[in-house]
Amino acid sequence: MNLVVLIKIIKLHMDMKSFFAQHPVFTASEFTEYLNRGEKGNVSTRDNLLAYHVNKGQLLRIKRGLYAVIPAGMTPVDYPVDPYLLASRMADDAILAYHTALDIHAKSYSVYNQFLFLTERAIRPMSFRNYRFKAVRPPGTLLKKGKLEYGTRSMERSGLELKVTGLERTLVDLLDRPEFGGGWEEIWRSLESVEFYNIDEVVEYALLLNNATTVAKVGFFLEKNDKRFFVNQKHLKTLKERIPRKPHYMDKHLKGRLINRWNLIVPDMILEKSWSEVL
Repeated sequence: MNLVVLIKIIKLHMDMKSFFAQHPVFTASEFTEYLNRGEKGNVSTRDNLLAYHVNKGQLLRIKRGLYAVIPAGMTPVDYPVDPYLLASRMADDAILAYHTALDIHAKSYSVYNQFLFLTERAIRPMSFRNYRFKAVRPPGTLLKKGKLEYGTRSMERSGLELKVTGLERTLVDLLDRPEFGGGWEEIWRSLESVEFYNIDEVVEYALLLNNATTVAKVGFFLEKNDKRFFVNQKHLKTLKERIPRKPHYMDKHLKGRLINRWNLIVPDMILEKSWSEVL
């Protein structure tokens, strides 16, 4: 091996250490982009390098194309990989959402081991250790209108950027699809624990989804918390103009009562907050 080749190899490994230090979780695509930027190799080179570091215990292969860096002194078996970073890299368009968004905003009432992310890709649910990862297809209305990233935020975690729905969008999303919120008690307690919402954004997003039942749910929630979140009558009036013409169930699986002004049959447990009796 001549000196020039040796120097290139040493330089490559030094650069890789820098990459690993800045990317505790990364995809093969991100690593390829890094290699191509420095013109250090092709896909074959990438795969050989990744396989080498996996065999050395310096990388942990989570699934095809997704890796976690194992710091010195730790082993792939005992290193606690950040599940939020994993969820954010499960797809190149992943957006953390629903209960997972509450978690990362530190507003969930309970911590779950299921991690939800929005993506247009068809990705099967998978497990890693005791974590479960589930892909959710975004609302069709957003896709048609080209508004997939409406109400999302960029957040830094361990030096990496990830996308997550903001609290305003998360509020509406959870009322729209409560099956991803962990139950009504979890949803209600979590949403009411938030200190502040931009109500204009909440209303705008609720209307954007173009679902009358969801609009009614959002209106009911805001009306019940009007003083807490400084909701004014203008907001409620805007929502009332788009509610269902006939009564709709808030949850078809639960017994409830009709709230005429929203044409919404609300579960008794929500109206009475029956969960408050058991603390």
